[in-house]
Amino acid sequence: MTETDTSSRTRQPGAGPAAAPALTRRAGAAAADGALLVAPLLCGWYFLAAIDDGSGSRQSDQLVFGALAVCVSAGLLWWNRGVREGRGGETVGKSCLRLTTRNAESGGPIGTRAALRRHGVDVLMLGGLRALATADRRTRGDLRVHSEVVHRRVAREAGFTPLPPTTSAAIVRRRRLFGLAALIVVGGLVVLASLAVGAQPMSIGQVYHALFEATGTAADEVVRSLRIPRTVLGLIVGIALGIAGALIQGHTRNPLADAGLLGLNAGAAFFVVIAIHLFGITTSSQYIWFAFAGTLVASVVVFGAASIGGGRATPLSLALAGAAVTFFLQAMTNAVLLVDSGALDSYRFWVVGSLSGRGADVFWQVLPFIVAGVVLALASSPGLNTLSLGDDVARSLGSNIALTRVVGIVAVTLLAGAATAACGPIAFIGLVVPHVARAITGPDYRWLVPYSGLLGAILILFADVVGRVVVRPGELQVGIVLAVIGAPFFIAVVRRRKLVRL
Repeated sequence: MTETDTSSRTRQPGAGPAAAPALTRRAGAAAADGALLVAPLLCGWYFLAAIDDGSGSRQSDQLVFGALAVCVSAGLLWWNRGVREGRGGETVGKSCLRLTTRNAESGGPIGTRAALRRHGVDVLMLGGLRALATADRRTRGDLRVHSEVVHRRVAREAGFTPLPPTTSAAIVRRRRLFGLAALIVVGGLVVLASLAVGAQPMSIGQVYHALFEATGTAADEVVRSLRIPRTVLGLIVGIALGIAGALIQGHTRNPLADAGLLGLNAGAAFFVVIAIHLFGITTSSQYIWFAFAGTLVASVVVFGAASIGGGRATPLSLALAGAAVTFFLQAMTNAVLLVDSGALDSYRFWVVGSLSGRGADVFWQVLPFIVAGVVLALASSPGLNTLSLGDDVARSLGSNIALTRVVGIVAVTLLAGAATAACGPIAFIGLVVPHVARAITGPDYRWLVPYSGLLGAILILFADVVGRVVVRPGELQVGIVLAVIGAPFFIAVVRRRKLVRL
């Protein structure tokens, strides 16, 4: 090893440009972070084009939804630049390219506020106003807080440690309440968008007229007979799938678990195919009971198989039994579809997952089961906090593990079964939503379960609205849109938690 190599390895923070990464790598990270901020604005522009009839009568609508896109972009800026870079040293782009932003003097994180101020100076410099930024630093101090961007390896070798999350009870409670208020506002806007967007675009005034001052016009009939039932069904299905996903991940202690892990979707699909093949049932209101029965049977078989031997179901035995039952039921479903092409034609419209074509009768059929499931989920959420410590610790604290797990499985069966029966096997809601909710609420299931329900409702309605916009005047099923959103998130979860190594 030469003297030059030794000096570069022992260089301390702030030693100069030797630790600085290549300009192309930094430019790539900046481009990725910029794309993250621009994406909501492009989506908002495309959405505004979908509700614009060219007459200029929807300026208020454009103001509302345009402001929402700007707020989303600003929120991503605060999270990516302020929280991720300020506390952890890495934005999304820098994380992908293994770069770290650190304090050049101390070698640690620069903090949320300093990271946002640093981004403001970077924007000025990118715009060619370097002199203005320099003069501003002279008069107000160095806004960059003597920060530098280095390779992740260099930062770790120098002792870089991300700031730990704030655990103060007052701050955590404030964050939860603020997040709850934000979810309510976003949920209201998404519901409004679901009522306004479709094959026939409508203004906010038309939607208000249909809801409160209906006179029987064509717009009133569209809103009342088609969009309100679809929106309300999407709300309860999203709530059911979000809560079911949180419960499944809690009971199995598996961060990649969803309704498909316990064989619930496979059971519903098999019974739907049997109903189509044997009884010629083709409408959702007819085979909804068969789908629910299939979910119930699959959950009983999985729970029973997982309890054989040791006398009680464990997270590992539940996952293994669910995988076995899923593979078996999928094979039986494919066998029926191979011998009955007519069943295949009817089944493929159900299995893709969609909110379209479901009337108010479907909503009223699944509502009692979802309400019962939500009540059981909320009642069992304190027990999940104890189970998360491990079965032995929970048992030593006096928790009835068997009862808590049975109540949880019953709640999951009711929620996932009713949602799957109503709209088909909609994937990724139960996987994505609990992780987003956990980032806001922490591991407390008393907050995590209701947060997951609200986020599930928002996500499924948002995906439904996106499906109506991207292929105008046609429509893309919500299951397909959620797959496009959920697949990258699945990869991100695996990479972040290092669950697998290729």
